[in-house]
Amino acid sequence: MAEPRDTAVESRAEGASAETSADLPERWIPRSSRRAAVRDGLRAYGLIVAMWVRSTMTYRASFVMTALGNFAVTAFDFVTILLMFAHVDSLGGYALPEIAFLYGTSATAFGLADLLLGPMGRLGSRVRDGTLDTLLLRPVPVLAQVAADRFALRRVGRLGQGVLVLVYSLAALDLDWTPVRVLMLPMMVISGAVIFGAVFVAGAAFQFWAQDASEVQNSFTYGGQTLLQYPPTVFSKDLVRGVTFVVPLAFVNWMPALYVLGREDPLGLPDAVAFLPPLVAVVCCALAGLAWRAGLRAYRSTGS
Repeated sequence: MAEPRDTAVESRAEGASAETSADLPERWIPRSSRRAAVRDGLRAYGLIVAMWVRSTMTYRASFVMTALGNFAVTAFDFVTILLMFAHVDSLGGYALPEIAFLYGTSATAFGLADLLLGPMGRLGSRVRDGTLDTLLLRPVPVLAQVAADRFALRRVGRLGQGVLVLVYSLAALDLDWTPVRVLMLPMMVISGAVIFGAVFVAGAAFQFWAQDASEVQNSFTYGGQTLLQYPPTVFSKDLVRGVTFVVPLAFVNWMPALYVLGREDPLGLPDAVAFLPPLVAVVCCALAGLAWRAGLRAYRSTGS
């Protein structure tokens, strides 16, 4: 005689076996699945960006004018520095080529992050009007969609302006360009762009709760880039500590630039700190990812 079947137990077992990786804690998800998710997100981001680039290049004259306008507007920041040096020989003990080096590295790193992740600042408006719901319905990572939304190729003007100032500073600086100093330059720009990108993502995550917080995000992104244009010696040590240990924007260019320029750290930190930007960038990305996932889970639509 066949044994009686416990249908309740079987149904629970079937339900457990049908559980997907999305329902499991992240530590239980296979690494291959995580890599596949990252790969799919990058692919989706590239496709969306390509779509907006094609749309932009349909009106090439308009693109050229807006890019030049973006270049000119951001260039006024460096013109202000030039006007200051028309009346002084140094600023905070730094000469014009050194200030230009700080300006160029921070502007290039920020320009790259702003080009790739600038649309993150508009997340608050999507949360307020409920249009974020449409992104949740698509089989594409939400972060990739938000980051590529209305990709503005005109921002390349800001990036180009920063690169030009950086090239000028490299030509004007009288330094012994050792291999280590040469390698520090791409490290500064790439790590700095990643750190700024992490701040963009973390600021966007904050907007899941504070829907009108775009200006708070801008104070750390655009405001942080403006801060890093000037040497740390013109600011109080408390502020320098804040952007070193709390919001580590100092690792975008201050810390490595002090090593390249042969300057002493105002906080008395060891020279080894100059080589930490890649590690700081990885930590910032991890924290920004946690903030983004927490914000996305907390999202409850508009209720309408």
